[in-house]
Amino acid sequence: MSDHGGPSDGHSGRAGSGGGYAVREATDPADREACFAVRKEVFVVEQRVPQEIEYDAYDAADADTVHVLAVGPDGPLGTGRLLYGPAAAGKTGGDASVGSLGRLAVTKAARGLGVGAALVRAIESAARARGLRAVDLHAQTHALAFYERLGYEAYGPEFPDAGIPHRAMRRAL
Repeated sequence: MSDHGGPSDGHSGRAGSGGGYAVREATDPADREACFAVRKEVFVVEQRVPQEIEYDAYDAADADTVHVLAVGPDGPLGTGRLLYGPAAAGKTGGDASVGSLGRLAVTKAARGLGVGAALVRAIESAARARGLRAVDLHAQTHALAFYERLGYEAYGPEFPDAGIPHRAMRRAL
């Protein structure tokens, strides 16, 4: 399974007929709950990831975590998360200059509208703002082409995460 922006920072696009969406950091409790609701819909319900492994210590308000949220006129459309500093160390080989993009989820109704790409770019912006030089992620193998189009390169062997095949990927910023 594998996060920044604001309504006026260029991270916006179309969502559905006549409506737009905006991507922003999830800074208040309501935004964070919206992020968790999207993740539950996509990972727990749709992909059958056990709820007890979907949520972790990095979901609490934390200085080393940035959550981003895409919102349309009818509510949340997607979310993603950036881990950096000590929080990312276990996913990036201990390299403090690399952040970890994860928990990227887009609701079924919003897929194909550019929401996922906007969330990735917002996470990259958050990483740059924190002085990171690259972003790693663990992509579900069916999503490799999506991340490759955004400049990520796969490395290492395929591995299971929550029973789903994944590959590690990285993009220099």
